[in-house]
Amino acid sequence: MIYTKEIENMCPVNKGAYHGPAPIPEEGKWVQVKEIGDISGLTHGVGWCAPQQGACKLTLNVKNGIIEEALIETIGCSGMTHSAAMAGEILTGKTLLEALNTDLVCDAINTAMRELFLQIVYGRTQSAFSEGGLAIGAGLEDLGKGTRSQIGTIYSTKAKGPRYLELAEGYITHVALDEEGSIIGYEYINMGKMMDNLKANMEPMEAISKASGKYGRFDEGVKIIDPRKE
Repeated sequence: MIYTKEIENMCPVNKGAYHGPAPIPEEGKWVQVKEIGDISGLTHGVGWCAPQQGACKLTLNVKNGIIEEALIETIGCSGMTHSAAMAGEILTGKTLLEALNTDLVCDAINTAMRELFLQIVYGRTQSAFSEGGLAIGAGLEDLGKGTRSQIGTIYSTKAKGPRYLELAEGYITHVALDEEGSIIGYEYINMGKMMDNLKANMEPMEAISKASGKYGRFDEGVKIIDPRKE
C-alpha cells in the first residue's frame, strides 16, 4: 500500500460507530452480505439488445454465490437464440461476479445478467423469503410439461384485425369467429406434448390429435379460420 506524503503526516483518528451492510433476505434468512459467497437465491430477469429487436428472459438459481442452474429463453434474432446455447455452457459453475464480467455473447443476455445481479445482491429474489430456497431444477419446472417455453405470438393489422398464432397452450391451428367476426375460441397443438408422443413411437396423426385441444367457445364458432392463411 502506497500513501502520499500528506497522508503519512496525518495523525490517526479512530472511526466512530461501525455501520455494516444492511441485512438482506436470502432464502428465508437475514444475511449481512460481505462476500459473494454469502448470496443465494433464485430469480428471473429480462434483458434486451442494443437495437431492441430481441429480448432474453434469464432465470438463475444461485447457491453460496455460485450459479448452479440457468434457464435462458430468448425471442428475436437468430444470433440471439444461438448465443443462448453458448450462455448455457458459460453461466453454470461461475460465481455471480464472474458471470457479470463475462461476455455472454449477446447484448440481451448480458443485459439480463446485469438486471438479475441487481435483484440478487439486493435481496429481491423470488426465493428471498423461502426457507432453504428452491431446489436445483426449479428453473426447469417453469417450462411445465413438454419442457417448452410459453410463447405468445399475436399479429394484427388495422385492415384485417388480430391473428392468434401461438399462446400458452401451444401452436394455434384454427381460430373460431362468431356472427360479428370476433374471436371466441381457438384450437391448438401443444408442441412439447406432440414431440413426446412422436418420441414414444406414436403415429404422427395420432400424436398430433392427442396433443391438440380447444379453448373458449371454439365449438360455437360460425366461421373457423386458419390464422396463418385466412
